[in-house]
Amino acid sequence: MSINKETPAALEAVLFACGSPVTFDRLCEILEVDPDGLREAAAVLKEKYSDDRTSGITLITVEDAYQLCTKAFVADYVKKGLEMRKTPPLSRAALEVLAIVAYNQPVTRSFIEMVRGVDSSSIVSSLVEKGLIAERGTLDAPGRPILFGTTDAFLRCFGLERIEDLPKTDLALTSEQLSLELSPGESGEPDPGGEAV
Repeated sequence: MSINKETPAALEAVLFACGSPVTFDRLCEILEVDPDGLREAAAVLKEKYSDDRTSGITLITVEDAYQLCTKAFVADYVKKGLEMRKTPPLSRAALEVLAIVAYNQPVTRSFIEMVRGVDSSSIVSSLVEKGLIAERGTLDAPGRPILFGTTDAFLRCFGLERIEDLPKTDLALTSEQLSLELSPGESGEPDPGGEAV
């Protein structure tokens, strides 16, 4: 199958968007070409990137997949750019939520909010986006609230091999303990005021 003039550009766009290696079979399916057509499109890109000083990227083969990567001569610039994108430090509120989740997981958002006494929905959402906590199913209760737990990324960020390596503390609470801490007449509803992560 002969490729059209858009195929190399489409291959470039797909690899750029994916960031990671994409298998030959998947690329043939996406670009609607046969293996020869894919190789032809890849050759066009390799020629485009062949000049070591006018292009900072190159096309490489990783087992049975293609991937775009940066060239060695721009490595220092890439490193500086990635350092600028480092995630800013977590706020105290976010660390509080992480601690509650880590020591009591799996927990619902309402549990977190009852412990903290303040709306924590935006912080929970932000921690999910950062990959530090993730959904761990639903609670068998009315409304089927989502349960949250920590992730492997959480362990890596805090230098832990497993969740059992967390420092010992009294942060772990049972639902019964939590209900006892609420004074008579308190509904356990969180303060509507939100906090920034």
